[in-house]
Amino acid sequence: MVPKDLHYSKEHEWVRIEGGVAIVGITDFAAEQLGDIVFVELPDIGRTVAQGEPVGVIESVKAVSDLFCPVAGDIVEVNGELAGRPELLNTDPFGSGWLLRVTTSDKGDIDRLLDAAAYEALTATA
Repeated sequence: MVPKDLHYSKEHEWVRIEGGVAIVGITDFAAEQLGDIVFVELPDIGRTVAQGEPVGVIESVKAVSDLFCPVAGDIVEVNGELAGRPELLNTDPFGSGWLLRVTTSDKGDIDRLLDAAAYEALTATA
């Protein structure tokens, strides 16, 4: 499933813009590739990040993967529910499994991301 209203990074993060804030998560493709997710490390609130910068870690039974921020800006919120329920990334990656909220500082960041069709093409070859 690739929601059409989101933007995607080549590292399998998604972005939804709501009122100047980017909500960031991982795609169901990423969650499926990782397998059962058992731990999530998220950045500190207030941290300023660049587009593509590593901001956390996602650990599954298969692998440990870096989480990259698909947009530049300031981290204003992280999903604290994931500390006790990291499996939300597997069960609801586009909903309650969101990872962080970032105030976007460069509107051009979104233009550098993939739309749903381009992301589907990327994952079709993986």
